Amino acid sequence: MSSIDAAGNVKTVIGGHRSRTSALLLLLHMRTFVALILVFAFFAFAAPNFLTTGNMLIVSKHVAQNALLAIGMTFVIVAGGIDLSVGSIVGLCAMVAGYLVLYGIDLGFLGIGYSLQFNTIEICLIALVVGVFIGWINGLLITKLNVAPFIATLGTLYVARGAALLFSDGRTFPNLAGNPDYGSDTFRIIGSGTFLGLPVSVWIMVVVALIAAYFASRTPLGRHIYAVGGNERGAALSGVNVDRIKLFVYMFSGLCAALVGLIISSQLQASHPATGETFELNAIAAAVLGGTSMSGGRGRVGGTIVGAFVIGILADGLIMMGVSSFWQTVIKGLVIIAAVVVDQVQQKLQARVVLQQNAN
Repeated sequence: MSSIDAAGNVKTVIGGHRSRTSALLLLLHMRTFVALILVFAFFAFAAPNFLTTGNMLIVSKHVAQNALLAIGMTFVIVAGGIDLSVGSIVGLCAMVAGYLVLYGIDLGFLGIGYSLQFNTIEICLIALVVGVFIGWINGLLITKLNVAPFIATLGTLYVARGAALLFSDGRTFPNLAGNPDYGSDTFRIIGSGTFLGLPVSVWIMVVVALIAAYFASRTPLGRHIYAVGGNERGAALSGVNVDRIKLFVYMFSGLCAALVGLIISSQLQASHPATGETFELNAIAAAVLGGTSMSGGRGRVGGTIVGAFVIGILADGLIMMGVSSFWQTVIKGLVIIAAVVVDQVQQKLQARVVLQQNAN
């Protein structure tokens, strides 16, 4: 009788341990939502006017920008890479858009005495092509020349930022109201317009997020991205074109960065070459906080969106509380470190649970 009782007691202890482990894993899995609720609740009480309609619209615009960058960054990280150039791509594409709105393209070098002007759609397409082109260059450096992603994108960070400065000799392109005669007067709608009560930039983020989530979870392309990040050699042996996948993710990241450059220049109705500085930190923080593993092979667009909300609310809330920008940078760094540490803890717990299940 005693042996049966003892065995029963052991099973009860083991069962209780498993339930606690499962609860902890669930909490770690939901950590981004928990962080979002805590951050939102804190600033709702601590920051004056945080819950006003005007501030919520401002926050939503900032979140949309962070989310767009983070979606592109998520694809890159899931594929086993990193893209440090996204902030500089934002600045360069903003300068390209501003230049085209103000001046068009001067054809004087062809002996033609006028400039080529563009409407809003054409301006946006050109800026997006520039972003995709830089992403393509990143992909070529990594796949064809075997340059490490960190070094390749660090180099293009400097090149793109320098090109943005050269566009105007470091000056700002102001008053981007556009010209109705050329159809560029609607450029301001991208960053300042609203639809159904929400900023257009938020709708752009929603559309990109839905498309990205669909491709990530419902298409062979998405499965190949996860396969490359999880086991690149195994993916190659199974027939996946690894180079093509890497080219795609960096081009997509460049596209997302170009969208942010268009949104910011449209919203401010001005383009400055320093636009987008340190934006790569926000993108990485949102992706990692949303559950994307820095080792590749794991991450979700939905989690990244929630992570972008956390980063956006955190940044705006700190500003409203009067916290200096220096401390904000420190806090963002701590958020990235904490997110990586928590991710490692979650992976170790999951591995332990699998071992226990196999042992039993």
